[in-house]
Amino acid sequence: MAGNEQKKLDPIEKLKEDSRFLRGTIVDGLNDPITSSISDDDTKLLKFHGSYQQDDRDIRDERRKQKLEPAYSFMLRVAIPGGVATPKQWLAVDDLSQKYGDNTIKLTTRQAFQLHGILKWNLKDTIKTINDELMTTIAACGDVNRNVMCNPNPYQSEVHQEIQDWAQKISDHLSPKTGAYHEIWLDREKIIDSKEEEEPIYGKTYLPRKFKIGIAAPPSNDIDVFSQDLGFIAIIEDNEVKGFNVVVGGGMGSTHGNTNTYPQLGKLAGYCAKEDVINVAEKVVTIQRDYGNRSDRKNARFKYTIDRYGLEWFKEELANRLGFSLEEAKPYHFDHNGDRYGWIKGQNRWHFTLFVENGRVKDTDDYKLMTALREIANIHTGDFRLTPNQNLVIANVTTQKKKKIQEIIDMYGLTDGKHYSGLRRNSIACVALPTCGLAMAESERYLPSLIDKIEALLEAEGLKEQEIVIRMTGCPNGCARPGLAEIAFIGKAPGKYNLYLGGSFIGDRLNQLYRENIGEEEILATLKDIIHVYATEREENEYFGDFVVRKGYVDAVYDGQNFHRETKGVL
Repeated sequence: MAGNEQKKLDPIEKLKEDSRFLRGTIVDGLNDPITSSISDDDTKLLKFHGSYQQDDRDIRDERRKQKLEPAYSFMLRVAIPGGVATPKQWLAVDDLSQKYGDNTIKLTTRQAFQLHGILKWNLKDTIKTINDELMTTIAACGDVNRNVMCNPNPYQSEVHQEIQDWAQKISDHLSPKTGAYHEIWLDREKIIDSKEEEEPIYGKTYLPRKFKIGIAAPPSNDIDVFSQDLGFIAIIEDNEVKGFNVVVGGGMGSTHGNTNTYPQLGKLAGYCAKEDVINVAEKVVTIQRDYGNRSDRKNARFKYTIDRYGLEWFKEELANRLGFSLEEAKPYHFDHNGDRYGWIKGQNRWHFTLFVENGRVKDTDDYKLMTALREIANIHTGDFRLTPNQNLVIANVTTQKKKKIQEIIDMYGLTDGKHYSGLRRNSIACVALPTCGLAMAESERYLPSLIDKIEALLEAEGLKEQEIVIRMTGCPNGCARPGLAEIAFIGKAPGKYNLYLGGSFIGDRLNQLYRENIGEEEILATLKDIIHVYATEREENEYFGDFVVRKGYVDAVYDGQNFHRETKGVL
């Protein structure tokens, strides 16, 4: 296709083309009784169906010594546009986690459910049950548009319901049309021969890489709109959505040591009326389909396409495909990208935002979070909303139900996060070890204890309540959006991290490398000195990220192409 003829294609492009629209030999692999895994090729195709093959890396060496294959299992991601689920759907996911998974639910940074630990033999039953509850896993992963995010705020009911509706419509429109999903997982008969099948938006080879869309509702930038391949900023006037500013070319992933890769901020391309938003989304996706890099997957995201051809070229190409040009962007304002905790009164209903550390819903000996949410789901008549910060809103609670839900909250000691530090309330971590095959270091299992130690440094300086965005990932792929954090850690090796500083509190500036490949002792020593200076020299209401830029610890970075430039802080 356009822009991709000159170089040798990545092998996965041939795999997709020959897959018969994502069928491959997945059915044969699922039915193979000899191994608990499937083939490498089918593992790549399985992502389009919403699943990653993984193994427990904690016991990998032990099993190798025992001459056993790795302890394979599958992570399954459930796409729910805008993160809204009914109590019945919540209970279904809970039940599947107990029946087939690892007895936990992961709330992701893209407002989706993840189930971990599902064995190959149970994968089909799990997906079928998800479908029966009017949810899906298709396009939750793979080289397609992923789960469409939107602000989950239900407080301004009519406005946010409309934004949620647009997220659902965009997701439905961009969902793959292949019959493979229904044939493999739901036992539907083949309606049409795959030779005659079509993907009207994606074509046979789908997109060069994954594609992410999110809708922000000012003043909240909780979806981190500038991290999206395609972002829409709702323009709200007189409590009505008028249209959307269009942001293109954001993305968080990079590769250690490869300066041709970098996180990037989306660029403001213009404004469209709300009636045009689905058409705009489709045409943007087709531009990436036709011009994205299909030779080098590390340089294949839409951000590199935009940087390679330029924003003006993109706007002209989009206008040619739409038949009209985007209007000039409208004014907007963001003031935070976090969640509002506790009970909030909406127009007619109540909403309770619950702090879920790193998005992991589970029971422990002293905190029965999963059990409590199950009991709430059994009586709740509203909905659950997964936030982009891995937290949970028990939303649209009637006045009659509020008292009973509060009793359950009190009985199990559920926390709205208000008694936690400003640092912990603004923390995000990816899954990383032991299941993610890309992880170089711990993240979800380590960040809480590291925060304990950083909290002590803040408290010693009287800064316990200071809001600071902190994020950690086990590798540089960026699943927790670390490039936008005021403090970020990206794994390099077991126990070793790159430390980044200088993102903004509202998510509109990238951070920059400050210390490379350091362990906990050096992390704490480094932050102790900076926190002390922050406590004594910060300006009124100055956020940490703004302070470290003002004081010259790192440069302000608004273009990812400058992300790798050296600063005086790097050792």
